[in-house]
Amino acid sequence: MTETDDTGRPAATVVIVRDRAGAPPELLMMERASTMAFAAGALVFPGGGVDDTDHDLAARIGHGLEADEAAARIAAIRETIEEAGLGIALRGATDAATILRLRDGLHDGKTLGDLIDRHEVRLDLEALTPFARWHPAPFEQARRIYDTRFYIARAPEGQMASVDSTENVRLFWSSAADTLARCAAGEGQVIFPTRRNLERLALGASHADLVAQATAYPVEKVRPWKEERDGELHLCIPDHLGYPVTSEPLGQVRRA
Repeated sequence: MTETDDTGRPAATVVIVRDRAGAPPELLMMERASTMAFAAGALVFPGGGVDDTDHDLAARIGHGLEADEAAARIAAIRETIEEAGLGIALRGATDAATILRLRDGLHDGKTLGDLIDRHEVRLDLEALTPFARWHPAPFEQARRIYDTRFYIARAPEGQMASVDSTENVRLFWSSAADTLARCAAGEGQVIFPTRRNLERLALGASHADLVAQATAYPVEKVRPWKEERDGELHLCIPDHLGYPVTSEPLGQVRRA
């Protein structure tokens, strides 16, 4: 499969949620390095492509999920460790020192499967709640097309996120509404799928609320299309998947 193939490279990303008393939950956002080929400089959730080692690990652990679904959840866990230094959906030895060892091992080219065996860590794939799946058609200038599964996960206790200084250069916790306001003020930018997901996430008052919302709607592939509305070309998405905003003028869309 080539990266320009319209079938898209499988990918996974995770919305990490940190509840706050009397306030909307905070989500972990990362700023992509300007040198990255995809979404350079944009604010994103942790995540990345599903690779062969994710499928290998999915094939040897018990999970009760469809194979591609299990591999995507493993990729979301692996990428979050690599990019943010957070061990989501893990059981066993999950102290900060162990998570650091997992991260260092991944950066050194070791597989997540070997590392969790060595450090007696188990994966809890059920701790990731499917939220959405986006598979955009390519823009004229697009270089990479991804078929991305989005998940929701609770922020782990006693761990601190940190940048990897390669793929991302900054991270911060912020409510979905505050992140959108930051972008409106010119203090950040998001691509079309991230903006639509932030608008939907802004409807939730807690991790439990977001999980309930996620399970209330089908997880279908979102494939945006171009359509003229009121004399202006818009990029549109379906209106039955829980998104409060389902179109945006094409000239305003931030392309990946």
